[in-house]
Amino acid sequence: MGREKKKGESGLATTYYSRSQAMRKLQISMPEFRRLCIFKGIYPQEPRHRRKVSKGSSVYKTYYYRKDIAWLAHEPLLQKGRDFKIFVKKLKRAFNDDDKVKIASLKEHRPLYTLDRMVKERYPTFVDALRDIDDVLTMVSLYSTLSSLKIKASVSQLCKRLLLEFMHYVIASKSLRKVFISIKGIYYQAEIQGQTITWLTPHQFPQRIPREVDFRIMNTFVEFYTTLLTFVNFRLFHSLNLRYPPQLGGYFSTELSLQLPSLLVNPNEVEYENDGDKGEYRELLESLSHSLVKIPETPTGVV
Repeated sequence: MGREKKKGESGLATTYYSRSQAMRKLQISMPEFRRLCIFKGIYPQEPRHRRKVSKGSSVYKTYYYRKDIAWLAHEPLLQKGRDFKIFVKKLKRAFNDDDKVKIASLKEHRPLYTLDRMVKERYPTFVDALRDIDDVLTMVSLYSTLSSLKIKASVSQLCKRLLLEFMHYVIASKSLRKVFISIKGIYYQAEIQGQTITWLTPHQFPQRIPREVDFRIMNTFVEFYTTLLTFVNFRLFHSLNLRYPPQLGGYFSTELSLQLPSLLVNPNEVEYENDGDKGEYRELLESLSHSLVKIPETPTGVV
Protein backbone atom coordinates (compact mmCIF):
# COMPACT_ATOMS: atom_id res chain seq x y z
CA MET A 1 0.00 0.00 0.00
CA GLY A 2 1.36 3.40 -0.94
CA ARG A 3 2.02 6.17 1.51
CA GLU A 4 -0.95 8.45 2.10
CA LYS A 5 -0.33 11.92 0.75
CA LYS A 6 -0.54 14.79 3.15
CA LYS A 7 -2.49 17.96 2.57
CA GLY A 8 -0.67 20.35 0.25
CA GLU A 9 1.50 17.69 -1.43
CA SER A 10 -0.58 17.33 -4.60
CA GLY A 11 -3.25 19.05 -6.65
CA LEU A 12 -3.68 22.81 -6.86
CA ALA A 13 -1.36 23.43 -3.92
CA THR A 14 1.60 22.24 -6.01
CA THR A 15 0.62 24.17 -9.14
CA TYR A 16 1.32 27.68 -7.84
CA TYR A 17 4.04 29.61 -6.03
CA SER A 18 3.26 32.66 -3.96
CA ARG A 19 5.32 35.73 -4.82
CA SER A 20 7.45 35.38 -1.68
CA GLN A 21 8.09 31.70 -2.45
CA ALA A 22 9.07 32.58 -6.02
CA MET A 23 11.53 35.28 -4.89
CA ARG A 24 12.98 32.91 -2.31
CA LYS A 25 13.49 30.23 -4.94
CA LEU A 26 15.13 32.65 -7.39
CA GLN A 27 17.05 34.44 -4.60
CA ILE A 28 16.24 37.92 -5.89
CA SER A 29 14.60 41.03 -4.46
CA MET A 30 11.14 42.39 -5.25
CA PRO A 31 12.30 45.01 -7.84
CA GLU A 32 14.45 42.41 -9.60
CA PHE A 33 11.58 39.93 -9.64
CA ARG A 34 9.16 42.46 -11.14
CA ARG A 35 11.71 43.52 -13.74
CA LEU A 36 12.38 39.93 -14.78
CA CYS A 37 8.67 39.09 -15.02
CA ILE A 38 8.02 42.13 -17.22
CA PHE A 39 10.86 41.24 -19.58
CA LYS A 40 9.75 37.61 -19.85
CA GLY A 41 6.02 38.37 -20.08
CA ILE A 42 5.06 36.45 -16.93
CA TYR A 43 2.04 37.72 -15.02
CA PRO A 44 0.25 36.77 -11.76
CA GLN A 45 -2.44 34.10 -11.96
CA GLU A 46 -5.76 33.85 -10.16
CA PRO A 47 -6.30 30.28 -8.83
CA ARG A 48 -9.74 28.78 -9.32
CA HIS A 49 -9.85 27.63 -5.69
CA ARG A 50 -7.77 30.11 -3.73
CA ARG A 51 -8.39 28.47 -0.34
CA LYS A 52 -7.02 25.16 -1.59
CA VAL A 53 -3.92 26.81 -3.03
CA SER A 54 -3.32 28.80 0.17
CA LYS A 55 -3.83 25.63 2.25
CA GLY A 56 -6.78 27.11 4.12
CA SER A 57 -5.20 30.49 4.86
CA SER A 58 -7.34 33.60 4.44
CA VAL A 59 -4.34 35.89 3.80
CA TYR A 60 -4.43 37.30 0.28
CA LYS A 61 -1.33 36.44 -1.76
CA THR A 62 -0.21 36.89 -5.34
CA TYR A 63 0.39 33.59 -7.14
CA TYR A 64 2.40 32.50 -10.16
CA TYR A 65 2.56 29.20 -12.01
CA ARG A 66 5.38 26.99 -10.78
CA LYS A 67 6.35 26.15 -14.35
CA ASP A 68 6.83 29.87 -15.06
CA ILE A 69 9.09 30.28 -12.04
CA ALA A 70 11.05 27.18 -13.06
CA TRP A 71 11.47 28.80 -16.48
CA LEU A 72 12.75 32.00 -14.87
CA ALA A 73 15.29 30.01 -12.85
CA HIS A 74 17.17 29.20 -16.09
CA GLU A 75 17.12 32.78 -17.39
CA PRO A 76 20.64 34.09 -18.24
CA LEU A 77 19.56 37.59 -17.16
CA LEU A 78 19.56 36.33 -13.56
CA GLN A 79 23.32 35.82 -13.73
CA LYS A 80 23.71 39.26 -15.30
CA GLY A 81 21.94 40.71 -12.27
CA ARG A 82 24.28 38.89 -9.91
CA ASP A 83 27.28 40.08 -11.91
CA PHE A 84 26.02 43.66 -11.67
CA LYS A 85 25.74 43.39 -7.86
CA ILE A 86 29.35 42.20 -7.72
CA PHE A 87 30.34 45.08 -10.01
CA VAL A 88 28.65 47.64 -7.72
CA LYS A 89 30.45 46.24 -4.64
CA LYS A 90 33.83 46.38 -6.38
CA LEU A 91 33.13 49.91 -7.62
CA LYS A 92 32.21 51.11 -4.12
CA ARG A 93 35.40 49.56 -2.73
CA ALA A 94 37.47 51.26 -5.44
CA PHE A 95 35.85 54.63 -4.68
CA ASN A 96 36.55 54.19 -0.97
CA ASP A 97 40.20 53.41 -1.75
CA ASP A 98 40.35 56.30 -4.26
CA ASP A 99 41.85 53.90 -6.81
CA LYS A 100 41.26 55.80 -10.07
CA VAL A 101 42.87 53.14 -12.24
CA LYS A 102 40.62 50.46 -10.77
CA ILE A 103 37.54 52.68 -11.16
CA ALA A 104 38.29 53.30 -14.83
CA SER A 105 38.90 49.60 -15.45
CA LEU A 106 35.66 48.58 -13.74
CA LYS A 107 33.59 51.12 -15.67
CA GLU A 108 35.10 49.93 -18.92
CA HIS A 109 34.19 46.30 -18.18
CA ARG A 110 30.83 46.82 -16.51
CA PRO A 111 28.33 43.99 -17.19
CA LEU A 112 25.88 44.77 -19.99
CA TYR A 113 22.80 43.00 -21.29
CA THR A 114 20.46 43.15 -24.26
CA LEU A 115 16.80 42.21 -24.67
CA ASP A 116 17.09 40.99 -28.27
CA ARG A 117 16.79 37.33 -27.31
CA MET A 118 13.71 37.97 -25.16
CA VAL A 119 11.98 39.75 -28.04
CA LYS A 120 12.61 36.69 -30.21
CA GLU A 121 11.32 34.36 -27.48
CA ARG A 122 8.08 36.28 -26.92
CA TYR A 123 7.42 36.99 -30.60
CA PRO A 124 8.56 34.06 -32.77
CA THR A 125 7.02 35.62 -35.90
CA PHE A 126 6.74 39.21 -37.08
CA VAL A 127 2.93 39.02 -37.13
CA ASP A 128 2.97 38.19 -33.41
CA ALA A 129 4.89 41.39 -32.76
CA LEU A 130 2.45 43.45 -34.84
CA ARG A 131 -0.52 42.06 -32.88
CA ASP A 132 1.01 43.33 -29.64
CA ILE A 133 2.27 46.69 -30.91
CA ASP A 134 -0.79 48.76 -29.85
CA ASP A 135 0.24 49.17 -26.21
CA VAL A 136 3.86 49.63 -27.27
CA LEU A 137 3.05 52.63 -29.46
CA THR A 138 0.76 54.17 -26.83
CA MET A 139 3.40 53.92 -24.10
CA VAL A 140 6.19 55.17 -26.36
CA SER A 141 3.98 58.10 -27.43
CA LEU A 142 3.37 59.01 -23.79
CA TYR A 143 7.08 58.88 -22.88
CA SER A 144 7.99 61.03 -25.88
CA THR A 145 5.99 63.91 -24.34
CA LEU A 146 7.11 63.59 -20.70
CA SER A 147 9.58 65.99 -19.12
CA SER A 148 12.98 64.88 -17.85
CA LEU A 149 11.97 65.35 -14.21
CA LYS A 150 10.86 61.74 -13.82
CA ILE A 151 12.59 60.04 -16.75
CA LYS A 152 15.93 60.41 -18.49
CA ALA A 153 16.07 62.82 -21.41
CA SER A 154 17.76 60.14 -23.52
CA VAL A 155 14.78 57.80 -23.00
CA SER A 156 12.33 60.49 -24.05
CA GLN A 157 14.40 61.27 -27.18
CA LEU A 158 14.62 57.57 -28.04
CA CYS A 159 10.84 57.19 -27.77
CA LYS A 160 10.33 60.27 -29.92
CA ARG A 161 12.71 58.94 -32.58
CA LEU A 162 11.06 55.50 -32.73
CA LEU A 163 7.59 57.02 -32.94
CA LEU A 164 8.67 59.34 -35.79
CA GLU A 165 10.17 56.39 -37.65
CA PHE A 166 6.94 54.44 -37.32
CA MET A 167 4.90 57.42 -38.52
CA HIS A 168 7.23 57.78 -41.51
CA TYR A 169 6.49 54.15 -42.41
CA VAL A 170 2.73 54.64 -42.04
CA ILE A 171 2.91 57.59 -44.44
CA ALA A 172 5.18 55.84 -46.95
CA SER A 173 3.04 52.68 -46.98
CA LYS A 174 -0.29 54.60 -46.90
CA SER A 175 -1.45 52.38 -44.05
CA LEU A 176 -3.43 54.96 -42.08
CA ARG A 177 -7.16 54.20 -41.97
CA LYS A 178 -8.76 56.30 -39.22
CA VAL A 179 -7.93 59.28 -36.98
CA PHE A 180 -10.01 60.46 -34.03
CA ILE A 181 -9.32 63.45 -31.77
CA SER A 182 -10.55 63.22 -28.17
CA ILE A 183 -9.83 64.82 -24.82
CA LYS A 184 -7.23 62.14 -24.05
CA GLY A 185 -5.33 62.69 -27.27
CA ILE A 186 -5.31 61.61 -30.91
CA TYR A 187 -6.29 58.05 -31.78
CA TYR A 188 -4.70 56.54 -34.89
CA GLN A 189 -5.66 53.32 -36.63
CA ALA A 190 -3.52 51.72 -39.32
CA GLU A 191 -3.63 48.43 -41.16
CA ILE A 192 -0.20 46.86 -41.53
CA GLN A 193 0.30 43.45 -43.15
CA GLY A 194 -3.30 42.49 -42.42
CA GLN A 195 -3.17 43.57 -38.75
CA THR A 196 -5.28 46.46 -37.43
CA ILE A 197 -3.19 48.62 -35.08
CA THR A 198 -4.73 51.33 -32.89
CA TRP A 199 -2.74 53.65 -30.62
CA LEU A 200 -3.14 56.89 -28.70
CA THR A 201 -0.85 59.91 -28.92
CA PRO A 202 -1.20 62.55 -26.16
CA HIS A 203 -1.78 66.19 -27.01
CA GLN A 204 1.34 68.37 -27.00
CA PHE A 205 0.65 69.92 -23.61
CA PRO A 206 2.67 69.80 -20.37
CA GLN A 207 1.84 66.53 -18.63
CA ARG A 208 0.97 66.53 -14.93
CA ILE A 209 2.54 63.42 -13.43
CA PRO A 210 0.68 61.91 -10.43
CA ARG A 211 2.85 61.15 -7.41
CA GLU A 212 1.43 57.66 -6.97
CA VAL A 213 2.76 56.48 -10.36
CA ASP A 214 5.64 54.01 -9.96
CA PHE A 215 8.03 55.00 -12.74
CA ARG A 216 10.39 52.12 -11.98
CA ILE A 217 7.82 49.66 -13.34
CA MET A 218 6.90 51.90 -16.28
CA ASN A 219 10.57 52.40 -17.17
CA THR A 220 11.01 48.64 -17.28
CA PHE A 221 8.11 48.30 -19.70
CA VAL A 222 9.49 51.11 -21.86
CA GLU A 223 12.93 49.51 -21.95
CA PHE A 224 11.42 46.37 -23.45
CA TYR A 225 9.00 48.27 -25.69
CA THR A 226 11.74 50.40 -27.27
CA THR A 227 13.73 47.27 -28.10
CA LEU A 228 10.67 45.65 -29.66
CA LEU A 229 9.73 48.78 -31.63
CA THR A 230 13.28 49.08 -32.99
CA PHE A 231 13.02 45.59 -34.47
CA VAL A 232 9.54 46.30 -35.86
CA ASN A 233 10.62 49.58 -37.49
CA PHE A 234 13.68 47.94 -39.03
CA ARG A 235 11.56 45.17 -40.55
CA LEU A 236 8.85 47.55 -41.78
CA PHE A 237 11.31 49.92 -43.45
CA HIS A 238 13.07 47.10 -45.27
CA SER A 239 9.71 45.73 -46.44
CA LEU A 240 9.36 48.99 -48.43
CA ASN A 241 13.02 48.95 -49.51
CA LEU A 242 13.71 52.09 -47.43
CA ARG A 243 16.93 52.90 -45.65
CA TYR A 244 16.90 52.44 -41.90
CA PRO A 245 17.44 54.69 -39.98
CA PRO A 246 15.35 56.93 -42.26
CA GLN A 247 17.13 59.46 -44.45
CA LEU A 248 15.57 62.34 -46.33
CA GLY A 249 15.72 62.60 -50.09
CA GLY A 250 15.22 65.51 -52.44
CA TYR A 251 16.30 68.28 -50.06
CA PHE A 252 20.06 68.02 -49.66
CA SER A 253 22.43 67.08 -52.43
CA THR A 254 22.45 63.40 -53.39
CA GLU A 255 25.91 62.82 -51.90
CA LEU A 256 25.05 64.45 -48.58
CA SER A 257 21.66 62.76 -48.37
CA LEU A 258 23.21 59.33 -48.81
CA GLN A 259 26.00 60.01 -46.33
CA LEU A 260 23.84 61.44 -43.56
CA PRO A 261 22.73 58.99 -40.90
CA SER A 262 19.41 59.74 -39.26
CA LEU A 263 19.82 62.92 -37.24
CA LEU A 264 17.59 61.56 -34.52
CA VAL A 265 19.81 58.49 -34.02
CA ASN A 266 22.92 60.43 -33.05
CA PRO A 267 22.95 64.08 -34.09
CA ASN A 268 26.49 64.56 -32.76
CA GLU A 269 27.90 62.29 -35.48
CA VAL A 270 26.48 64.41 -38.31
CA GLU A 271 28.66 67.23 -39.63
CA TYR A 272 26.96 70.44 -40.75
CA GLU A 273 28.29 73.73 -42.01
CA ASN A 274 26.40 75.52 -39.24
CA ASP A 275 23.85 74.88 -36.52
CA GLY A 276 21.09 76.17 -38.80
CA ASP A 277 21.51 73.16 -41.10
CA LYS A 278 21.27 70.83 -38.12
CA GLY A 279 18.08 72.40 -36.82
CA GLU A 280 16.58 72.56 -40.30
CA TYR A 281 17.24 68.86 -40.90
CA ARG A 282 15.62 67.98 -37.56
CA GLU A 283 12.55 70.04 -38.44
CA LEU A 284 12.27 68.35 -41.83
CA LEU A 285 12.36 64.89 -40.26
CA GLU A 286 9.75 65.82 -37.68
CA SER A 287 7.47 67.43 -40.27
CA LEU A 288 6.75 63.98 -41.81
CA SER A 289 6.25 65.70 -45.17
CA HIS A 290 9.35 64.64 -47.14
CA SER A 291 10.14 61.44 -49.00
CA LEU A 292 12.71 58.99 -47.66
CA VAL A 293 15.79 57.55 -49.34
CA LYS A 294 15.40 54.04 -50.73
CA ILE A 295 18.02 51.30 -50.73
CA PRO A 296 19.69 51.27 -54.18
CA GLU A 297 18.90 48.10 -56.09
CA THR A 298 21.80 45.83 -57.00
CA PRO A 299 22.18 45.51 -60.79
CA THR A 300 21.39 42.10 -62.24
CA GLY A 301 24.43 39.86 -62.38
CA VAL A 302 26.39 41.82 -59.77
CA VAL A 303 27.26 39.88 -56.63
